[in-house]
Amino acid sequence: MPELPEVEVVRRGLEAHVLGKKFSRVEILHPRAVRHNPGGATEVITALTGREVSGIKRRGKFMWLEFDDATSLIVHLGMSGQMLIKAADTGNEDPNWKHLRARAELSSGSQLWFVDQRTFGYWRSCQGWQTQAGMLVPEPVKHIAPDVFDPGFNGPNLAQQFKQKKSELKRLLLDQSLISGVGNIYADEMLWLSQLHPQQIASRVALPKLESLFSSGAQVMEAALAQGGTSFDALYVNVNGQSGYFSRALHAYGREGKPCDRCQTELQKITVAGRSSHFCPSCQQRY
Repeated sequence: MPELPEVEVVRRGLEAHVLGKKFSRVEILHPRAVRHNPGGATEVITALTGREVSGIKRRGKFMWLEFDDATSLIVHLGMSGQMLIKAADTGNEDPNWKHLRARAELSSGSQLWFVDQRTFGYWRSCQGWQTQAGMLVPEPVKHIAPDVFDPGFNGPNLAQQFKQKKSELKRLLLDQSLISGVGNIYADEMLWLSQLHPQQIASRVALPKLESLFSSGAQVMEAALAQGGTSFDALYVNVNGQSGYFSRALHAYGREGKPCDRCQTELQKITVAGRSSHFCPSCQQRY
């Protein structure tokens, strides 16, 4: 599933192509793409047609387009969702056509395609905002915690929350109600960089060490953003259909059996919270 850097790459790409443009025409081609809207396709089409995009925001893995009438369109990429910019005359000759779930014709003449092979992603139009951690977010996103790039993110406060938990660090990092945008890949990278074991119980970790974990998160994700995110196949692409290359710079995730980049010890893989976890048994000792 795309994590914070991948979603942020898409958000930035959309800003360049969609901001200030109107949705001249909206078409929904698969009902699952709008399954969270009580009124289905009709509700989404009515809410968005003729509206101008005034902002494109993100929290964690959730992204939303803001329109000039206070409507928002929440976009969740799910497992395989892509938001692609296409030329006005692009049709079924495009290889992405068979997985096209929704699209909007823009006032610029381009098309915005929502392509989703596995159909876990969605578009959700909504009204209503919630102020959370100094940021206005759509009502359905209010349960999502700030991420490391959020203006309202508070590392020391989050360290205090983690310190009260008798749970594994990896499990807590994946909890989007505590810290958003972190998935399996970046959790492993954060833990490797801060030299913490994925099964370490949070309550036993010193507060400064927990704060360093979140600093490591920002560092890892900044590096991923600089390279366009992490792509392992053709599913994770930016709005121009280009894959990210941060996977070439990973230190832990997917590298079991290979030498640690820090101490040359062979990396290991275990399962934590039902997810594969990669770590160095020398640098990341459990205590």
